[in-house]
Amino acid sequence: MKAAVVSRFGQAPRFDQFPLPTELGPHEEIVEVVATGLHPRVRSQADGSHYTSIGEVPLVPGIDGVGRAADGELRYFILPDTALGSMAEQTVIDRRRSVAIPSAADPIQIAAAMNPAMSSWIALRRRIDMPAGQSVMILGATGNAGRLAIQVAKHLGAARVIAVGRGADRLKGLGADSIVSLDENAQSVTAALGEAGERVDVVLDYLWGTPTHDALSAIIPRRADDDQTLSWIQIGSVAGVESAIPSAALRATNLHLIGSGQGSVSTRDIVSELESLAEAVTSDAFTIGARSVPLHDVETEWNRSAETTDRVVFTPSRGNE
Repeated sequence: MKAAVVSRFGQAPRFDQFPLPTELGPHEEIVEVVATGLHPRVRSQADGSHYTSIGEVPLVPGIDGVGRAADGELRYFILPDTALGSMAEQTVIDRRRSVAIPSAADPIQIAAAMNPAMSSWIALRRRIDMPAGQSVMILGATGNAGRLAIQVAKHLGAARVIAVGRGADRLKGLGADSIVSLDENAQSVTAALGEAGERVDVVLDYLWGTPTHDALSAIIPRRADDDQTLSWIQIGSVAGVESAIPSAALRATNLHLIGSGQGSVSTRDIVSELESLAEAVTSDAFTIGARSVPLHDVETEWNRSAETTDRVVFTPSRGNE
């Protein structure tokens, strides 16, 4: 079969031949891949930089997607760490790590939305107990996952959502109650973060690095109630893998600093959320831009600079050989 094949870390995958396994496990089956998203997690998988990488090539990237089973049923699936990912005409799924989706659902939208929406959905559903009516800040809201996090937080009952990021114009119309632009001068940003964070309950942090240090330094001194829990959930590290956490931040307020991602949340718990998240996506609860690209164009698309916030979704086709 044809697939996007990574032969060397640091190089774009090429559309080439890749073998299917000859033996399957008791819960495994081969599906025809209908749609699979090009997520940041997929790029780190393909360049060997993700913390789960075992450093072996060749491999087919792709961690999730929509597949058509032998009985015609469409299923959204997530894959384990494997050399045969979802960017292929066919792949092997474990049905226990998948969920059926309605036949009328748009596979492109499912493939585009599930992974980026999952980061905030899992954080708010599995890493903390978030009652309805809380205030949520999204640090790094202009990325694809951050834009969906605004909508997920609202969907899950947040009364107030503060979106923080660069290019704030891209955040309009997504439901944020207020926006803090990181494009302003440092003094203005510090003042805006401090004011916005006075009574915030939860921060979903997609940035880390210097922005996290700066945000904590701005918010902690302005807390209206030091006893109020501030759950700071580290999800991404777009701005840096390390952050200098002010020691006073851990002493001056009721700060809970936790992470959310593969490992901190069990596969079982992630899978248990797939059905409800898929229902939200298929019910048009979220707005997401998706751009469909034939899989045979993977090398060209991989090397192309991102021009929009649309999520690229590859659509394999058996007729491209």
